[in-house]
Amino acid sequence: MYNRKPVRDNFLVFGNPLIKEAEIKEVEKTLLSGWLGTGPKVARFEDNFRKYKGAEYAIAVSSCTAALHLSMLACGFLPGDEIITTPMTFCATANAIIHAGCRPVFADCEKESMNISPEEIEKKITLRTKAILPVHFAGRPCKMDAIMNIAQQHHLRVIEDCAHAIETEYHGKKVGTFGNLGCFSFYVTKNVVTGEGGMVITNNEVYAEKIKILALHGMSKDAWKRFSDEGFKHYQVIYCGYKYNMTDIQASLGIHQLQRVKKNWQRRLQIWKQYNEAFKDLPVFIPSPFEKDTLHGLHLYTLLLDLKRLKVGRDFIVNALVKENIGIGVHYIALHLHPYYRTTYGFKLCDFPNAEWISERTISLPFSAKLCDKDVNDVIRAVGKVIDYYKR
Repeated sequence: MYNRKPVRDNFLVFGNPLIKEAEIKEVEKTLLSGWLGTGPKVARFEDNFRKYKGAEYAIAVSSCTAALHLSMLACGFLPGDEIITTPMTFCATANAIIHAGCRPVFADCEKESMNISPEEIEKKITLRTKAILPVHFAGRPCKMDAIMNIAQQHHLRVIEDCAHAIETEYHGKKVGTFGNLGCFSFYVTKNVVTGEGGMVITNNEVYAEKIKILALHGMSKDAWKRFSDEGFKHYQVIYCGYKYNMTDIQASLGIHQLQRVKKNWQRRLQIWKQYNEAFKDLPVFIPSPFEKDTLHGLHLYTLLLDLKRLKVGRDFIVNALVKENIGIGVHYIALHLHPYYRTTYGFKLCDFPNAEWISERTISLPFSAKLCDKDVNDVIRAVGKVIDYYKR
């Protein structure tokens, strides 16, 4: 008999960020300073992030979507150019390609890593292909050696979608520094939080300067300082740009979040190990082991349901866990299955079988460094309760 009483009395929010006193005080100082927009705090956050990633340039923007869009504009792609990416990602990845006037071309992912397959990338290259856009899914690094070899052979640019992968390393090198540009997210559920926000890193000065200008209406770089105490400066509009800049309020959070990035990662690693141990004998597939000589960013903890051993489908399990007061995510329904991409680009069922297999089975569990031991135990109890009841 199923026990209808939820494991928790209150709802455990999925992706609840860990905000501490240092961030709150920094935001208060910013509010009292009178400088709320793009200013010294943004510059400080950019410099801190640049040093953390070991990049020459870092440009803070309003979101990872903006970072991706601006990166493609900086590369000078033309309408109709093709960019290869994975269908196992958030819609922002493909939408940024489209907004840049290009065509998203999907290459299937690997079942085990959920990352784009280098072998499938090679199958998708045409004369119109101009770039590869790998997504480091859930914080697990893509096979960047293979991807960079493909890019070099075919003279393609590489723009890394590192929305899940702030801490991630591949063969001793931080992701985002392999390709021409790397794009990061500081959305409220991410490992470093500014509420909304993103960052582009690059070692290319031309790309960096163009992105910085495009991110603030296309105005000359002096526009970023035109109200400072250095004296008033007139600006010139060089490009038809965008309103993609980060604010000092957001950067006030990021400065302190970045300082605790390793500590928070270590807490999530503890939770990862607890989940793996608790779920290993259930009718689910726990995440694949970490690959040798890599550092997993530990952004999402995703279970794949073993549907052959369950009486119900994924959505039923998700709703049952929500009734247990456990917040759940689904990362992701493969992009080619969504109406817009099917209608616009002619994608159909069975085009990307691995992505579809994951789409039917994936659930993401609460995995924030904010989780206390009771929260983690509640998640474990709820998953065990629901899965045990609905297994065959």
